[in-house]
Amino acid sequence: MRQNTADYRRLFLTDTPMMDMRAPVEYNRGAFPHTENLPLLDDRQRELVGKEYKRSGQQAAIELGWKLATADVRAQRLAAWKDFVQRHPDGYLYCFRGGLRSRTAQQMLHAEGIDYPLVEGGYKAMRNFLLEELDTHCRQLPLVVIAGHTGSGKTELLHCAARAIDLEGIARHRGSSFGRTGQPQPAQIDFENRVSIELLKLAQHPGPVFVEDESRLIGRCALPPVLQQAITASPRVMVEESVEARARRIVRDYVADALARFGDAETSPAEGLGEELRNNLGRIQKRLGGLRYRELDEQLQTANRELAQSGSADAYIPLVMALLTEYYDGTYDYLMEKREGEVVFRGSHAEVAEWLSEQKNPST
Repeated sequence: MRQNTADYRRLFLTDTPMMDMRAPVEYNRGAFPHTENLPLLDDRQRELVGKEYKRSGQQAAIELGWKLATADVRAQRLAAWKDFVQRHPDGYLYCFRGGLRSRTAQQMLHAEGIDYPLVEGGYKAMRNFLLEELDTHCRQLPLVVIAGHTGSGKTELLHCAARAIDLEGIARHRGSSFGRTGQPQPAQIDFENRVSIELLKLAQHPGPVFVEDESRLIGRCALPPVLQQAITASPRVMVEESVEARARRIVRDYVADALARFGDAETSPAEGLGEELRNNLGRIQKRLGGLRYRELDEQLQTANRELAQSGSADAYIPLVMALLTEYYDGTYDYLMEKREGEVVFRGSHAEVAEWLSEQKNPST
């Protein structure tokens, strides 16, 4: 029989599957990768038991919990748990603190002839472990920041590095007003947990870790302050590309490659994308000013029509160039003035890609 565990490091390094016994409302607020929410109590049952606990104490709450666990409810729970155990014989289960709910689930499984271990301390202990590790690794890991104006291809270059953490990939957002990817962003706690686990894995081996330069927010996901401070103070690799080259790359990524996301749109993909682009432009209307916003919106509508009629995205290029020079570049230059880390390399997209390749093979 496998024993209960408090080896949180091993659980996260090995992506151990875990069965989360908390109620859905708890799970949705924050969870870990490689977990499944198979609750002992649903949201309503948890609410009723919690009120009973406050009113009459633990024993009364336990008794109410068993009353709510009708034969049908127990059968449903056990069926889901057995399926998880069969699929993940080396997994674990946990609740919020590794207490009553976890042990009740263990007892119910034991009565069915199944002994399945739990995580001691539960979700709370694992969450605290990840927060402590995040703080440690942000202070100790040698980060190198890939920096450059919007459209420089920083994310592409990040994937050329031997060791990197893709914060935008974890956040499922490209980090600007136009940065939606069509996927829902994770909850803030989920984002923090995933970042901490990625850094934990990277810390198992020596060498610099590359990260893209990010502002405080990636969509709705906020960088933990300790990570933002580390990015600000770390050495930088500066990517220098012309405005036109950056605009063409943005149009490729945000228009040509994005059309596939709108295949199920009620209208055509081009019209669906065009509507999203106009909504995104509206997000920066105040910063642009009323007159300039109206001019750029008209330009955008013209580009949208050209895309719908001919399939060409070229009309977006001058619009994007205007947004870069009038809005994004100034904001980024202001942020760059606050950076403290030295510049260890500076070059075009192609030159930085070559430099990163040499870091993988320093002897060549």
